[in-house]
Amino acid sequence: MRLQDIQAPIQTEMKQFEGKFREFMRSEISLVDAIMNYIIKRKGKQMRPMFVFLMAGIGGEICESTHRGAALIELLHTATLVHDDVVDDANYRRGFFSINALWKNKIAVLVGDYLLSRGLLVAIDNDDFDLLKIVSKAVREMSEGELLQISKARRLDITEDVYFEIIRQKTASLIASCCGVGACSGGATQEMVQKAYTFGEKVGIAFQIKDDLFDYGEAEIGKPLGIDIKEKKMTLPLIYALNHAPSTDRKRIINMVKNESHKPAKVREVINFVKQSGGIAYTEEKMKIYQAEAQQILDSFPASEYRTALEQLVAYTIERAN
Repeated sequence: MRLQDIQAPIQTEMKQFEGKFREFMRSEISLVDAIMNYIIKRKGKQMRPMFVFLMAGIGGEICESTHRGAALIELLHTATLVHDDVVDDANYRRGFFSINALWKNKIAVLVGDYLLSRGLLVAIDNDDFDLLKIVSKAVREMSEGELLQISKARRLDITEDVYFEIIRQKTASLIASCCGVGACSGGATQEMVQKAYTFGEKVGIAFQIKDDLFDYGEAEIGKPLGIDIKEKKMTLPLIYALNHAPSTDRKRIINMVKNESHKPAKVREVINFVKQSGGIAYTEEKMKIYQAEAQQILDSFPASEYRTALEQLVAYTIERAN
């Protein structure tokens, strides 16, 4: 199913959001405005606003607060991406030049700060403190998750529990905040907001597991094959394979990841080791468990076109080919 079809119940709201979001980013400084235009033009699939609007529809009604909540998430998330590209010295994001590649690091850092401040002001100027609290928690957890991953990557000693904590913070917290903000802006009860947040967290974990599986796929996608291995990232397929390997194989593979991950032949050897060890099958099983748990929460919400669309969005998110 296409994203355009899933968007049907919120098509009008999504169209309105495009214009509103541009207004939230506008600046009187021509350089800043030019960069904001560039960011808007290379926006991706807009799945985060979709989660916000669909959950608002389930929890009550889509209103101006919903638009501000979606904008708040997009602004703060975009700020973290701009800063990430500076930290990673990345010249591309989703096939486009990064801000730091076009305007250099100093401007990119300041643009990230500008986006962060715009997001905060969108919430504060409208007394959306409940929404700000949800999103600020996500930004904190995203930072903590990244730092936890960096601290563990040095020794490649990530356990399965630590892996799930990292992806819960780094990825799932953002989708969880989308769903929590949507429900909160729509006037849902605190219990419903918490349930929506937990639902988003389950979806986010399944989403990241799917992304990690792409590292071992055969298809040509936006994410290069074996990139996690090259970057010495310990993901679930590799963690499982190492945990179930004889100590000699374990030491050999860890040494490859640590010292030879720049060699394509060695990366292919690690990929084959993971596949033969059952790491892919185990990881797919885990992903389906989180998807089923998310679906169970979704089934507890009242039936509506919004719930149906959200169910389709979850399926799209986890079954996507890229």
